[in-house]
Amino acid sequence: MNRLIHSLGPEIKKTLILSLPIVVGQLGQMLMSVVDNIMVGKLGAQALAAASIANSLFMLVMVIGFGLTVAVTPLTAIAYGAGRDEECGIVLRQGILLNLFFGIVLCAITLFLSECIQFLNQPREIVGPASLYMKVLGFSMLPLMLFQSFRQFAEGVSFLKPAMIITLLANLVNILANWIFIYGNLGVAPFGLTGAGIATISSRTFMALALMVIIRKSSKMQRFDPTLNYRKIDLPMMRRLLAIGIPAGFQYFFEVSAFAASAIMIGWMGTIALAAHQIALNLSSISFMVAMGISSAATIRVSTAVGKKDIQGTRLAGFSAAILCALFMASAGMIFILFRFFLPTLYVSEKEVIDISATLLVIVAVFQISDGIQSIGLGILRGITDMKIPTLITLAAYWLIGLPSGYFMAFNLDMGIYGVWYGLLISLTASALFMMIRFNSKSQKAILIH
Repeated sequence: MNRLIHSLGPEIKKTLILSLPIVVGQLGQMLMSVVDNIMVGKLGAQALAAASIANSLFMLVMVIGFGLTVAVTPLTAIAYGAGRDEECGIVLRQGILLNLFFGIVLCAITLFLSECIQFLNQPREIVGPASLYMKVLGFSMLPLMLFQSFRQFAEGVSFLKPAMIITLLANLVNILANWIFIYGNLGVAPFGLTGAGIATISSRTFMALALMVIIRKSSKMQRFDPTLNYRKIDLPMMRRLLAIGIPAGFQYFFEVSAFAASAIMIGWMGTIALAAHQIALNLSSISFMVAMGISSAATIRVSTAVGKKDIQGTRLAGFSAAILCALFMASAGMIFILFRFFLPTLYVSEKEVIDISATLLVIVAVFQISDGIQSIGLGILRGITDMKIPTLITLAAYWLIGLPSGYFMAFNLDMGIYGVWYGLLISLTASALFMMIRFNSKSQKAILIH
C-alpha cells in the first residue's frame, strides 16, 4: 500500500504523457461531431432535433463496433509487454477480418433501424430527414471499422501520433465536405442534413486509408509485420478477440442505449426539449472524449503490466488513471457551470432552447467525475481482460437503476427533461462506484495471462 501511495505521482505523469496523443485524437473525432451539429444547427432547431434522434440511434450501432475493435488493444499490448512481436501482427490481421465482417452487419442493422424512427412517436416533421440521414451514416461503418482496427493496434504498441494527426486532418476534410454538401457549394446542390452524413463518409474513408498506409510503411512497425498477408484464419485468436470484443460492445451499448432511450423520452416532450438535450449531450461528450482517451491509455498501461506479470504495476496504472481523470472532469464541470449560458449559443439562437440547455449543463457538471471514473473503470478492467461482470454492472446501472429513475422523475414527479438527466446522473455514479470496487478486488489477485 505504501508503494501504491508514493508512486501515484510518477504514475499519473506516465499516464498523462501516454494519454495526450490519444486524447487529442479523441477530441479530434468529437470535434467532427461538434462541427456537424453547429453547421446543421444553422439550418434551425428542426434539423438539429432530427440529427439528435438519428445520431442517438446510430450510436447504438456504432458503439457495438467500437467495442468489437477495442479488443485489439489489450491483446496487442499484452503480447507487446511479453515480447511476442509476431503475435501483435496476428492480432491485427485477425482483428481486421472480424471487424470488417461486423462492419457489414452493423451497416445492415443501421439501415433497418432508420426505418423504425417513424414508430418512436417523434415530432412528424423530423422523421423523414432523420431516417435519410441515418441511412447515409450507416455506410460509414466500414471505413470506421477499418480505421479503428489499425488505430487500436497502434495504441497497443504505443504508436500513437499518426492516428492523432490523421484525425485532426480529417476535421478539415469534414468541414470542407459539410460546406459543400450541407449548404450546396462548388456547383453541388444543397443536401441539408443529409449532406452532413455524406461528409462523415468522406472523412472516415480518408482516416482509414491514411492510417493503413502509414502503419504498413512505417519502419518502426515492421517488427510486428502489420501487413495484410494472411497465412490462415486463426480461430483461437478470433475467439480471444470475441471474448473481449463482444462484452465490450455490450458495455458501450448498454450505456449509449440508455442515452438514446433518454433522447426518445425527451422527444415526447417536443422539438425544443430535444434540441436542448442534443446541445447538452454534445457538449458533455467533449469532456467525455478526454476521459475516453485517458481510459485508453490506462488500458494500454494495465495490459502491458499484465504482459510483464507485474500485479503492483497493474494497480498503480489503474488507480493513477482514475485520479488523473477525476481531476480533469472536475475542472470541466466548473467550465460548464461558468459558461452555461454562452455555450448553447454556439449551436442555436432560440432563447427557450438556450435556457433549457443552460440548466442541463449544471447537471452535466455534477456528473462529470462519475462519468470519467466509470469510463476509466471499464478501461482498466478491460486491461486485465475482466469483461463479464463489468458488462453486468453496466446493464444494471443504466437499465435497472438509472433509466427507471429518470422516467419516474420525469413523468411521475413532473420534472420533465431534468428528471431524465437526473436519472443519467444516478446511472453514471452507480457504474463508477461498482467498477472501481471490482478493479480493486480483481487487481489484488494473480492475473491470468491468456
